Amino acid sequence: MLNLTHLHTLVEVLRLGSFTAAGNRLGYTASAVSQQMSALEKDTGMRLFVRGARSAQPTQAAHAMGQHALKLLRDAEGLLAAGAAASEGAVRELRIGAFPSAATFILAPVLESEAWQELGARLKISIGEPSAVVPGLRAGGELDAALVYQVGETGLVLPQGVSRHWLGEDPFRVVVPASAGYRENQAMDVESLGRLPWIVHLRGSSDANVADAVLANAGLHPRIAASSDDFNATLRLVAAGHGAALVPQLALTARPAGITVVQVSELQLSRKLLLLSAEDGPANLTERLILACKALLPAV
Repeated sequence: MLNLTHLHTLVEVLRLGSFTAAGNRLGYTASAVSQQMSALEKDTGMRLFVRGARSAQPTQAAHAMGQHALKLLRDAEGLLAAGAAASEGAVRELRIGAFPSAATFILAPVLESEAWQELGARLKISIGEPSAVVPGLRAGGELDAALVYQVGETGLVLPQGVSRHWLGEDPFRVVVPASAGYRENQAMDVESLGRLPWIVHLRGSSDANVADAVLANAGLHPRIAASSDDFNATLRLVAAGHGAALVPQLALTARPAGITVVQVSELQLSRKLLLLSAEDGPANLTERLILACKALLPAV
């Protein structure tokens, strides 16, 4: 009979690329991992690795077995969870990654909602930018789903088997210090806006490149007073009179005093809000979360 521990180790070796990396992840030495793989080869009668002096390369048989092992391990987890739920009323769990604004203004209200609490389900949340959380959705990874954004046509490279679910649009707004003297939602021309210093997105990120292009296309080349990758910090600086900024609506949900949103017709930018789901995640909980997010977003 196959040893599930050995199958789990095989999956990690294939995912991480070496006995050493898999051992570090699982708490084994590289030698112990090698011994487990040798035992698995003996149990199956298959050659799973071509061993060299300094490395071991997986065979096609190893890759094929790894794919089936993922399903088997998930089924085993489901079997244990079902047994635990029946005997102890265990709580179901969805492991989700989310960017900071989504965790603050989407996931927190979802957790507080009566509909989610009635599910008796738990969210295990990892907070990070899309580039940091998306890799966790790979097969056998540490995440079941992820709340991410996509600015313009910038690409999101997704692991195999990951599905996209559109939640809504998050338009960017131009914000200026209240001390600038404008009324909320007052029209403002580019020339006037250009006389203000600006707090721009930190250079090098995909959304910074898109935002810079939007400003340039509008003929706006402002004096840069600060660069930030934290919208909370950006809003605090705007409120303090340090400059104007372009920030997404979601980040304005709990904006500080001292900020005015103005309308600048030449500056139009929006980002897509998406929920990504892993192929082997709990489909029912993921679907319920999608519905909860969509119900919440119009009010955010």
